[in-house]
Amino acid sequence: MRARAPRQRLSAAAGLAGLLVLLALPLTAGGYWTFTLGLCFANAIAILSVSFLVRYGGEVSIGHGVFVAAGAYTVALLEKYLALSLLFSLPVAAVAGAVLGVLFSYPSRHLSGIYLAVATMALALALPEVLLHFSNVTGGYGGLYVNLDALPGVSKDMQRYYMPLAGLVAVVLLLRHFRRSRQAMALLLIRSSAHAAESFGIRRSWARLSCMALSAGIAAVAGALLSFSSSTVSPNSFTLWTSIFLLVGSVVSLYSLSIAGSVIGGLFLTMVPLLLAGAGDWVPVLYGAALLAVVLGFNALPADLRARLEGSRS
Repeated sequence: MRARAPRQRLSAAAGLAGLLVLLALPLTAGGYWTFTLGLCFANAIAILSVSFLVRYGGEVSIGHGVFVAAGAYTVALLEKYLALSLLFSLPVAAVAGAVLGVLFSYPSRHLSGIYLAVATMALALALPEVLLHFSNVTGGYGGLYVNLDALPGVSKDMQRYYMPLAGLVAVVLLLRHFRRSRQAMALLLIRSSAHAAESFGIRRSWARLSCMALSAGIAAVAGALLSFSSSTVSPNSFTLWTSIFLLVGSVVSLYSLSIAGSVIGGLFLTMVPLLLAGAGDWVPVLYGAALLAVVLGFNALPADLRARLEGSRS
């Protein structure tokens, strides 16, 4: 225990130093990097939602883009019809995502493994068509714009950077608090042994609903911040590939629930497509090679470093 305390303090100091660097980065980075990193932080929150579902629910979702879209469109619609800024619409988006997660997970509460993955994939496949069908509300192919300032008096570029960063820090702190709770222990017990959990009065159906609700709520927060950072939302942003890339990002982050791990996943998700944009037919090959290099490289790291990156230590 005495040897572990200095390592924890060193890890906390390194995390604080990294956060200070992120806070000061817009003072030296150009507008392009400020915009890109804002998108990266929003994507990192979406990756956290998938990683949380994998680690505590033991399930894989190929449809989390649906919950991200719920948050994005909630912000855009509340601005369009009620002139509400992000500060007021963000909590509504989180609740909308959580409710949607419950509405999906309740009828599918007896599904697991590949069956649940296919069910979530069906959601992702249907989403663009649903958005286009209600084009009078959603704006159709043209989508909707998000223009209202969240923080009056602050430049738009700074808002697009600091709001997603603040959201990322808040979600990580929320998950850190959750990991120390009895509810987290109950979810882990159900994942490892459902029969043992039920003997303690913990129902698997409750675990499925609560886990999906929290995961979907986090994904909706990511969508809300993503729409604010990009200033627009459209059906083309929420295809099946969106959900697949979120799953890829969570794999790259090693299903981490920490800031460092999620930001690495967010950077991969945001930057690799930009870097490979001019590669033509080689894009899938290079993207797959980059994914393999990152995953194999992370797994080659020392166990202690991987544990810190994954956020498995408090």
